[in-house]
Amino acid sequence: MVRVETCYFCSGPLYPGHGIQFVRNDAKVFKFCRSKCHKNFQKKRNPRKTAWTKAFRRTRGKEMAVDSTFEFEKRRNRPVKYDRDLVGTTLRAMQRVQEIKSRREEIFFNRRMKDAKKEQVARDKVELKQDISVIAPAEATREKVLRNVVEKAKASTKKRAAAAASAKGMET
Repeated sequence: MVRVETCYFCSGPLYPGHGIQFVRNDAKVFKFCRSKCHKNFQKKRNPRKTAWTKAFRRTRGKEMAVDSTFEFEKRRNRPVKYDRDLVGTTLRAMQRVQEIKSRREEIFFNRRMKDAKKEQVARDKVELKQDISVIAPAEATREKVLRNVVEKAKASTKKRAAAAASAKGMET
């Protein structure tokens, strides 16, 4: 079975046949998903201080950092003799773990965004107070337009009524 690795720098998925491998003098292997990650590694940049990496998001509390579902993603190098039932149960377990993980991530995101919604509403109110002059003239012209439309409608109904009355007068 082919293994999907993780990038050393950004923690993104690294599919077979893709990316760059760097082997240090002490035989430590670093795998990168793209040249962007490799170049940042060569420049000795810290992934926790680079805004687009998973490490940055985890240190800033934007993604889950601690969860029991991460234990299932750990790499295991012990070969296991093939057993059809074992593979089936393993695949079912992997799907179940993924469901649990996605549900927990959604709950984490909703908790994190709860206060952000209140802050956004407050910011919108402040902006509205500061820039009310932009909206007020538009509202005033809107009222004028509505008034004109209503007056024209009243005038046209009066004309129709007068025309209908004159038509009745001619018939009799």
